[in-house]
Amino acid sequence: MQPTTKQRLIMIARLVVSALLLWVLVVKIGDNWKQAAPDPKASTFAWLAGALILTFAAVILSAVRWSAVLEALDLKTPFNRLLSLYFAGQFMGNVLPSTIGGDALRVTRLSKDNGETPTTFASVVLERMSGWVVLPILTLTALVINPGLRELGRASMIAFVTAAATLLLLVVVLLLTSRQGKGIEGKFEHNEGWRRFTSAVRLGIQKLRHEPAATARILLTGLAYQLILIGSALMAAKALGMPAGVGPTALLAFVPAVLIAQVLPISISGLGVREGLFVLFLHPLGVPQSQAIALGLLMYLLNLVVSLFGAPAFAVGHRVRPSTP
Repeated sequence: MQPTTKQRLIMIARLVVSALLLWVLVVKIGDNWKQAAPDPKASTFAWLAGALILTFAAVILSAVRWSAVLEALDLKTPFNRLLSLYFAGQFMGNVLPSTIGGDALRVTRLSKDNGETPTTFASVVLERMSGWVVLPILTLTALVINPGLRELGRASMIAFVTAAATLLLLVVVLLLTSRQGKGIEGKFEHNEGWRRFTSAVRLGIQKLRHEPAATARILLTGLAYQLILIGSALMAAKALGMPAGVGPTALLAFVPAVLIAQVLPISISGLGVREGLFVLFLHPLGVPQSQAIALGLLMYLLNLVVSLFGAPAFAVGHRVRPSTP
C-alpha cells in the first residue's frame, strides 16, 4: 500500500516536530550533559544489560498477550508466528517510522495467513487496549500508596489528569461501541476510521464477555508487561546514577503517564514528548534536567536495539502462509 500525499505530509510534520522538541531540550540543557553521562564501570553496564533484557522480555510478553486475545476470539495461531510478526511490527514502527505503522503490519500479514481480517484487526485493537486499561491504574495506585508523590505540584497534577483522562476515554469508547448496531461482523470491512475501530472493540468484547478466564489472563499479562517496562526504566535510572528518590513507586506513577502521552501522533516514536515529560516528572525529585532527558533517550535507544531483532522477520515475513484449519 503506497502512502497518500496526506500521509506523507503528516509524516514530515511529525519529523519536524520531533526535531524541534529535541532541539529545544538540548539547547535548554546547554553544557550540563556531563551530569547525565554514567560512570563507565561494571555496575553501570550490568544495569544497562538488565534493562535491555527486560525490554526484550516485554516484547515477548506482548506476543503472549496477543496470543491470548486471539485464542479468546477463536483464532488460534502458532506462537512463533505471532512473535515473528510482533518483532516485525516493532522494527517497522521504531526503526522505519512510516505512515503504515507496526500494528497495521501485524494485521495485514496475519490476515493473509488466516483470511480473517475483522477478527485479526479486533485482536490487535484489544491487545493494545488491555495495556491502556492497566497504565492509568498503575499511576493512580502509586499516587495512593506513596503520599509524597501527591505533593509534587504540577508533576503530580499532570500524572493524575493523564491517568484519569485515559480511563475516561476508555469508558467513552466502551459506551460508543455499546451503541453500535447488530451484524457488525458483516459490516466490519465497510467501516472506516473510528467506526472501524469501535466495531473492532465491540466485536472483541462480545466474545470476551463469555470468556472471563481469558479476559483475566489477558489483563494479567498486560499488567506483567507494563511492570516489566517499569522495571527496565528503573534499571536505566540506576545506570544513569539517578537520586534515590527515583524509586519503584515514583516510576510506577510517572512511567505509565509517559507511555500514555508518547503515543500521541505528534512526533516520531514519542521523541521529545517522552524526554520533556521525564523532565517535568523527575525534576521535583531532584533529578537534573540532563539526566531526565537522558533517561528518555536511553529508553528509546533500548527499544530501538530490541526492535532491530525484527529486521529478519520484517524482510521475509511478507510471504503468505497457508492457513490452518
